[in-house]
Amino acid sequence: MEKRLDEIVRCLGGRVEGDPAIVVSQVASLESAKTGQIAFLSTPKFLDQLRVTRASAVILSPQFAETTSLARIVHPNPYAYYARVVALLNPVLHGFSGIDRSAVVLSELPASANIGAQTVIGKRVQFGENVTVYPGCVIGDDVFIDDDTLLYPRVVVYNDCRIGKRTIIHAGTVIGGDGFGFAKEGDAWVKIPQIGRVIIGDDVEIGVNTAVDRGALDDTVIGNGVKLDNLIQIAHNVQIGDHSAMAGCAGIAGSTKVGKRCTIGGAGMIGGHIELADDVHVSGGTLIAKSLKTPGVYTGVYPMEMHGEWLHNATQIRRLAQLSKRIAELEKKFDQSGEKS
Repeated sequence: MEKRLDEIVRCLGGRVEGDPAIVVSQVASLESAKTGQIAFLSTPKFLDQLRVTRASAVILSPQFAETTSLARIVHPNPYAYYARVVALLNPVLHGFSGIDRSAVVLSELPASANIGAQTVIGKRVQFGENVTVYPGCVIGDDVFIDDDTLLYPRVVVYNDCRIGKRTIIHAGTVIGGDGFGFAKEGDAWVKIPQIGRVIIGDDVEIGVNTAVDRGALDDTVIGNGVKLDNLIQIAHNVQIGDHSAMAGCAGIAGSTKVGKRCTIGGAGMIGGHIELADDVHVSGGTLIAKSLKTPGVYTGVYPMEMHGEWLHNATQIRRLAQLSKRIAELEKKFDQSGEKS
């Protein structure tokens, strides 16, 4: 899709400096851009690339507006603006419309629904307008999916779950599978039926092969604007606040509450039955085993080093408890000697 710069600004805001009639058809990096493409500058680190780029136009912030003679769109947040330009120039084309003849649909759906081949939709399912379900998805009974939501191939939504507006769920994800609930009885485990639901808000995106378990009694709740990467585990009864984001392979154990605007880095592990305050940021690979009541960045990753050095330091770490005890004994003796004198 081709757009003039002034057309882009009419759609997305910002202002044009230079020739507003410049036409662009795609977005590219400053380094790889060619004629007919628009690039963006979000950090001064790439000013050298801006000076030599072959892009026809650039997106940048007001502080860098005078650093180039190229036609440019000026906006306070060029990175977010770039994201919107990508979406504008690359609209999603599903390649199918209506309900495929091979789909099994046991509910009455709006005429605007798009249902791909070999999809199964259960009883009493309700769709908003313009819901798109790619081939091979399975949607259980009594599910509600709101306007403009998109499910990619082989997504499974179990019974009774709720999904909000403009949500995107990528291939292979399972919404509403049973949480890991078992009661010990002697040497055996007794399954605890999981009778809660999964409630997903508006404008959520969930990556490939992620699992969001249904609640045991209460619902598992994913707030508005939450972004979950690929291969994430959200256990039963978890609550995630609005606009939080988690990178790949993160895991949230059961009944944990994550506040608003939190971030969890890749492979971050959050223990069960704890709470994270709003605006908590967990670094990648970090284990959180207790509640965090204060906003801020939390890191528990032991830095990488040469293997021999790591073994030496690991040995010293194992001795810390013993050394701490010895220091306490020495402090006690020192205090006692001071009292005698």
